[in-house]
Amino acid sequence: MNLESLNAQLTDSQDLIDNADVAQYLTFLMDGEEYGIDILKVQEIRGWQSTTPIPNSPSYVKGVINLRGTIVPLLDLRQKFNLPKVDYSAVTVVIVLAIEQDGVDKIIGIVVDAVSDVYGVERSHIKYSPSLDENLNRQYIVGLAEVNAKTLIILNLNQLL
Repeated sequence: MNLESLNAQLTDSQDLIDNADVAQYLTFLMDGEEYGIDILKVQEIRGWQSTTPIPNSPSYVKGVINLRGTIVPLLDLRQKFNLPKVDYSAVTVVIVLAIEQDGVDKIIGIVVDAVSDVYGVERSHIKYSPSLDENLNRQYIVGLAEVNAKTLIILNLNQLL
């Protein structure tokens, strides 16, 4: 599936959202796990491109890109979640997100291994992740849901920054 068809599917999915009991999630893969993010926060999906590094920034901040006049910081979720590092490839994508944090609208890009699919998940089927004090990544997780016999990890985008 190419990026144009993914962006078209993204637009179609956003047009179909009219059921308050079902949330739509764009899913992506990292280290063999499937993660989901609220599709209403996704602006577009792009291929990996080089960035302008920002001095003295955390290692998971890959730099910034100029996206039609908007400067967008790119975060590598693998590094943010302390997953093993991999080289970027032709299927590495950047998901551009519009989020609100502390009353401020922000545009960020997240670098992920590959985009997977779009799923509708009934909100009542989302389970909270188990409480593990030593699991620092739990702050990024809204919950877990079963989709097509797989466990989908639903992320809290506001905690990424």
